[in-house]
Amino acid sequence: MSEPDVKPADEAPSQPSWRPRLGVLTRWETLLLALLGGTIAFGAAVSPYFLQSSNLFYICVNVGEIAIMALPLTLIVATGEIDLSVASILGLSGVLMAELFKHGWPIWPAMIMAVVLGAFLGAINGFLVTRVGLPSLAVTIGTLTLYRGIAQGILPTDTIGGFPTILASIGVIPIPHTHIPYSIAFFAALAVIFGVVLHSTPLGRAIFAIGAAQEAAFFAGIRVKRIKFWLFVLSGTLSGFAGVLWTLRFASARYDAGTGMELFVVTIVLLGGISIFGGRGTIAGVIVAVAVLGCLQTALTADLIPAQDQNIVVGALLLASVIVPNSGELYRRARARLRSAAARHASARRRVRNRPCRVLAAVRRPA
Repeated sequence: MSEPDVKPADEAPSQPSWRPRLGVLTRWETLLLALLGGTIAFGAAVSPYFLQSSNLFYICVNVGEIAIMALPLTLIVATGEIDLSVASILGLSGVLMAELFKHGWPIWPAMIMAVVLGAFLGAINGFLVTRVGLPSLAVTIGTLTLYRGIAQGILPTDTIGGFPTILASIGVIPIPHTHIPYSIAFFAALAVIFGVVLHSTPLGRAIFAIGAAQEAAFFAGIRVKRIKFWLFVLSGTLSGFAGVLWTLRFASARYDAGTGMELFVVTIVLLGGISIFGGRGTIAGVIVAVAVLGCLQTALTADLIPAQDQNIVVGALLLASVIVPNSGELYRRARARLRSAAARHASARRRVRNRPCRVLAAVRRPA
């Protein structure tokens, strides 16, 4: 008999080589880079000045404060919470800084007090969410209106200016010998810190664990409430810092500064791939989303698209960033609901089917 034709182990069929490459191509960050490339191509098509260094400087300036506020919100959303009061904290912090400067405070202490106020306002949010137990969505919608109302009460119609020129110019001139605005330099430094913390430290792993399964994280010994509280404080602090930069960039303070900006901050976070359900996302995705939103806004403006129509585009991006990355999770949840409903329906049918049998058995049971 002839020996069976056995293939050597080293010649065993391997996995198709295209599978790892396909995994890279379907990563959300890769799709974002493709979207960024398409946005840049669109901008270059509608304006010959789009890729000039001066225009890139203003693209960065327009998203600087938004990008800074998006970083702490990234961590908050990764835990399964939300903070919609960031733009109102920005506005109220800028008003406080301007009022203190108007009443004779030196500019640096006034700036510090604006950041401290932001931390305090964030602590209010964190206390109501973690200690009182209220949902973060309801809390921050309420404080969004509350903080904006306080700013309007302090500075109803006036505009305060007169800040030192050396500071007021940081939003309109780049860092010396570069084309980089100061706000983006701050964002870049903070993004590195946030990236290391979120992806390379026990705190980052705890944040993802809280977002993935809060109850399991609690029983694993993670201080869920403490971490969430300090994340809200951090969000308020950086929103106050963004308020300082915003006020200096426009060299004036108004109560309505940053109105509606929370939409763009949330869009960046979710477009960056941070799951609205928590437990998933990367800082790299958020950085690319900042570039996408900045280039898209400038390209639409160059194409003479009205501001209200630009909001339609941003809203569509927000919906897409919720639905597309979370489609698998949404499908699993919908299927679980359908199975649960089917199980309840089957149980009800069994109870109805067995009821005549129980009645008949009771009638036949001897007294």
